[in-house]
Amino acid sequence: MPGRSSMAEPSEASRVYLRFKDVFGDPNAKRSRARRRPGAEIGSSVPFGAGRDPRGLSDTINSLTLQLGWNSPLAQSELLASWTLLAGEETSKHSTPVGIDEGVLTVQCESTAWATQLRMMRVEIMTHIAVKYPDAGIESIRFQGPNAPSWKKGPRSIPGRGPRDTYG
Repeated sequence: MPGRSSMAEPSEASRVYLRFKDVFGDPNAKRSRARRRPGAEIGSSVPFGAGRDPRGLSDTINSLTLQLGWNSPLAQSELLASWTLLAGEETSKHSTPVGIDEGVLTVQCESTAWATQLRMMRVEIMTHIAVKYPDAGIESIRFQGPNAPSWKKGPRSIPGRGPRDTYG
């Protein structure tokens, strides 16, 4: 088809539209014997007008997500959902991505040994993320070991031994 850049066969609706456009002509072309009509308002919907060519659903959704600024959140959620493919089958059994906060991907590991192993693989994992999910905006990865009990009693506790230092 002339004017089509995709390699896929156009749908029936696209073929019908292009056929009508060939038969009835391009409304934007200069007409020699036609009376001068007042121009359509900007933003009005004119059949066979400029920008009215049919587009695929994926093109429409991609332009909508780009226009609304959803690319980064969608890429981040896709990254979290495909952790098994990204990190590998064995690694994903022992680690789980917890979330993304300000460009930092946090991964919870089942043991400190797995957290250490993944820290050594950080560059490789970051390379895979940068190649597959460039819109995610991941700047670094934080690997956490298992949650250990803490002697802190709350968010306003102070550092140090606290009441135990009176015994020594």
